[in-house]
Amino acid sequence: MSSQNFKQLKPFFSILIVIFTLFSIVFLQMEERRMGYSVLKLTREHKKVWEEKRTKEISLAKITRPQLLDSVAQQKFTLKKVQANQIIHLTGPLASEMNTVAEKGIAKKDL
Repeated sequence: MSSQNFKQLKPFFSILIVIFTLFSIVFLQMEERRMGYSVLKLTREHKKVWEEKRTKEISLAKITRPQLLDSVAQQKFTLKKVQANQIIHLTGPLASEMNTVAEKGIAKKDL
């Protein structure tokens, strides 16, 4: 290729570079817009899932209210409220008794 041929092709190459640059700019703007829509869609989906989680937490809190559980236990399962004389208090060995047990060599499994 001679320098004369190259000089004739210079305007063609410069126009190709300008066209390629413009197409690149348009492509990048379209990608930016597409990514913006993707982010918007994900944001809406996140908000929807968060609201659904919040409503489920509220409904769980309503269902597990002590008063509701108590009324369901009394109505469906015919359970009665606990009275003071029905409670059994279990106490473990005192610390002083544990020391004597350790001194005598009694294993924990024997307790």
